[in-house]
Parts: sequence; C-alpha cells; structure tokens
Amino acid sequence: MTRLAQFTQVYRNLRLFPLFEPEEIEKFRVAYGQKTLKDLRQEILTSEDNSKLFFTGHLGCGKSTLLGQLSAQMRERGLYSVGFSIADRVELSDVNHINILYSIALTLMEKALSENVPIPEDTQNKLIKWFTQVKSEVYVKQIAQEMSVGANILEFFRGKLQTEKAFREEIKEIYQNSVSDLATQIDLIATEIQIATKKPILVIVDDLEKLDLAVFRTLFQEHINSLYLPNIRIVFTIPIAAIRDPVLVATMNARSQIIQLSVTKFFHREQAHQSDAEPIEGSIETLQAILEKRIPEELIEPETKQEIIMLSGGVLREMVRLARECCRECMSRIDEDPEQADVKIDADVLKEAAKNLRIQFSRTLGSNMFTLLAKTYQEFAPPDANSAEFLKLLHGLYVLEYENDELWYDLHPLILDLLKRRKLIEAEG
Repeated sequence: MTRLAQFTQVYRNLRLFPLFEPEEIEKFRVAYGQKTLKDLRQEILTSEDNSKLFFTGHLGCGKSTLLGQLSAQMRERGLYSVGFSIADRVELSDVNHINILYSIALTLMEKALSENVPIPEDTQNKLIKWFTQVKSEVYVKQIAQEMSVGANILEFFRGKLQTEKAFREEIKEIYQNSVSDLATQIDLIATEIQIATKKPILVIVDDLEKLDLAVFRTLFQEHINSLYLPNIRIVFTIPIAAIRDPVLVATMNARSQIIQLSVTKFFHREQAHQSDAEPIEGSIETLQAILEKRIPEELIEPETKQEIIMLSGGVLREMVRLARECCRECMSRIDEDPEQADVKIDADVLKEAAKNLRIQFSRTLGSNMFTLLAKTYQEFAPPDANSAEFLKLLHGLYVLEYENDELWYDLHPLILDLLKRRKLIEAEG
C-alpha cells in the first residue's frame, strides 16, 4: 500500500465516530467513560417503565458511542432498546416537540418491522395506517402512489420528515393541538412490541445537544410536558450549556435525573497552568489507545501523538479533528511531491494542522469574547457562568468544564494559544 493510500485509510478510520456497527466496534472501540455508562445503566434499570433521563456532556466527548454501548447492554438486560439521532430525522433548525415524538413513533415501528417482531398483521396494518393520515392533497396522492407500487411506506415518511419542511409543517399542523394523540400512538406501538417481545421499551434520542441553545431552551421550557407523555423510558441528550440554566435545570430535575459525561481531565486544577505539571497517566493512555487503533505506528511520531492528545484538551472529537487535519496535511504534501515516500505526522505537520483549526476557532470570536476567555483562564471560572456569552463559549468548546471536588473551567488549548498570541495571557517560558 502506498503512503497516500495509507493516509487515506487512516483519514477514513478517523471518521468512524460514533461506533455502532459490530465490525467497527470490534476494530476500534476502547473502554471510555465506563463509570458514566454504569450510572446510565443503573438509572435506567432502577427507574419506572415511563421514566425519562437526560444525558449531557461537551460536544464530541463520546456520548453517542457510549449511548450505542448503553443500547446494546440494555438489550442484554432484557429491554427492547431503540436509538436514533434527531439530526438524521429532522433538520436541526426545524426540530420541535412534535417531530421528536413523531420520530419516536416512526423509529419504533420501523425497528419492529425490520426485526420481524411478531405483531399480528391486522394490528400492523392499523398502526401503519395511522402514519398515512395527512391532510394535504399533495401528500395524499403521493402516499397512494407509493402504496400502489408496494413501496416501504415508513421509509417514505422518514425521507419526507428529513428533507421536506412542508411535510414537517403538515405533521405539526395535525398534532399541535392534540399532542396527546401522538403520544397515544407511541404507546400503542410500544404496547404491541412489549406484548410480542415481553420486554419493556427504551428509546434513546441522540444529538439534541447539537440544537441551537435558544431552540433547545424553547423546546424544553415550553414543551417538556409533551415529551414526557409517552409511557416508555426515554433518554434525551441535552447541551452541556443547558445545565447552567437554573430554570431549565429545575424543570428537568423535578421529574428526572441528569447524568453528565465529563471531559477527560489531564491535570488537577492546582496543577493545570504549571509548565512542569505531569499529566494524569490513565487519561493519556485512554486517548492514546484510541489513536493507536486508527493510526499505524509508522505514520506518526510518538512525541507528536502525545502532543495531539494534549492539544485536544481531553475532548475526543477535538483529538480526532486534529489527527484528521494532520492526515489531510500529509496527503497534501504527498500530492505536491509524490516522491515523498516517508511522510509522516510529525511536529511540523501538527503545527500546520493546529494553525488551521486555530483559525477556524478565531473566526467566530469578537474582542469582548477574548476578554471573557482571559478572565476564565485566570480564575478557572467565568465572572458569570450563566451569561449568554459564556454559555456560547461552553457550547462551542472554547471553554471546557472539568471536575475534581468542584467544577472548574479551562480553555481549549488552541484557544489558549490564540490568547497568548494576542498577549492577553503571558506565554510560558
């Protein structure tokens, strides 16, 4: 295999997040976030059949892969577990409580049919017929056409929900004044699955944490009761910035548990800004194992591997982004000079990759944000952890939250470098 082909394969390997497929899990999974996984598992198993659970953490910290493990473990423990990404069902800018519930109904029905759950045929037909109850003449005709040729009608609805705003508006118009009817349909589908399998239902709704904070706040402050209506266990992911909002937290904590996946911590707070601090060995080893499963030894310098890990700030996605950017830089160099047969990820390649990502970060920062970042770095905490500006920084990974005996905050290493270049923070050495 040529060097270019090697880096192309590594680049593809680094795209495999989250891990869901059995062959990917077998090849790439590393034990990660196991305490949080145990907490999720215990909370679900000890909760009522209609309980709701909220799961949070920084974007890209490994939540989706962990939820994939959770779903598999829940199936092993006797639950009928179904998960989906809301981003795969609905355009994130258009997510609301109605299309979340509609997606739950659709996913449960599709999963049951694909797994040949023994639901009586007449009951199946009644449940599927419910999805065809639309008002628009356009969709009435389209549905009739699809059914006349024997198409997979649930796949048809999934495609419409994902790509057509008009269809989402149709669903919203039908159920906005009768959300309870939508929840009842979920319960009817769930009941038939439970009767057939003798297993309680668990639905995992992933990627809600990717919603704009204003959209998420409206969704959960105004419509949380609607999301609680189905009489099944549901896990919702939520943005980490949302658990800084006292109103939202009070609303969610009143009826549910919030479980957080923390960022991998390299230092304790008292050592975090010391130039000679030794990183926590176990944390480094975990992220190193993830890289080593994807990047062959001959393609990366050992010291550079360590530096990529440290520049991630402990966020899995950021480590992967840096590694992919390094691969892209190596492929670019080989393309410019095909005779470079010994190109590898080294300090020079990482320097260029880090510069590219640093520039991406800087594009969205105003001067007032730099001042807030500097204060957060100096005090390990912002002046106001509930301010809109700080929540945006937390949501966007500019600031990272860590835990010891108390919460503390630090900057993403690439953001720290930006501040040093602006002389807002004294450069070390």
